Amino acid sequence: MSIQELRCERQEGIALVRLNRPEKLNALSRTLIKALQDLFKQLNEEKSLRAIILTGEGPAFCAGTDLNEIAGLDVEQAIAASRRGQELCNAIENSRIPVIAAVNGIAAGGGCEVALACHIRFASAEATFSLPEIKLGIIPGYGGTQRLAREIGAGRALEIILSGRSLDAHEANQVGLVNRVCENDALLSEAAALGNEIAQLAPLAIRAALESVVRGLEMPLEQGLELETNLFAKLFASNDMREGTRAFLEKRKPVFNGT
Repeated sequence: MSIQELRCERQEGIALVRLNRPEKLNALSRTLIKALQDLFKQLNEEKSLRAIILTGEGPAFCAGTDLNEIAGLDVEQAIAASRRGQELCNAIENSRIPVIAAVNGIAAGGGCEVALACHIRFASAEATFSLPEIKLGIIPGYGGTQRLAREIGAGRALEIILSGRSLDAHEANQVGLVNRVCENDALLSEAAALGNEIAQLAPLAIRAALESVVRGLEMPLEQGLELETNLFAKLFASNDMREGTRAFLEKRKPVFNGT
């Protein structure tokens, strides 16, 4: 894959990842899916990173899967394609570093599913969200049927999936699909501001909070509470916990080092 199709910039603990196929509305080719998955693996190994922002170049966040690659698939190939997309979305959702989607335009099909896998979603006023696969005679295959229902409830999710209709940014905000709607020219700055806010906090606690929420949602409440207790208790062995409590008592800003 040409490196121009995926760009990554790092600055002050934040990685800005851009899908860069604007001529294809940042559609997900097989090679782009693999490259993006590999990049997330690499970013999660970088100890200096505190937040990841994912966005698209041009007028779209991501228009979904490149249809030229899936139109002629047989059943076995379709299984493999679905699993590739799900593995990418799982890698995003299971990231130890918070992932903020800055949805700058169209987020359709696989692109909407990628956004759903991110921990937090900001949308520009021009953003749209859809899972239109039903219009092609198929269903979402990268986790959309599962994540959308968990995010906004089964009834609302089914209305969107069964109709294939598109939601504008404000409707997406109303149903809880996005956290915030931003002015178009302020989208990245607002996402970066949140990333910087997170970057000032204790990395171990951030990771524990992500794990507790993401894994806990898949568990019965009793097991989720046990997971929370264990993660909570482990942090009491960290230098960051001692620094945080001392700084609070001394009325100063804490300096966390991730240990």
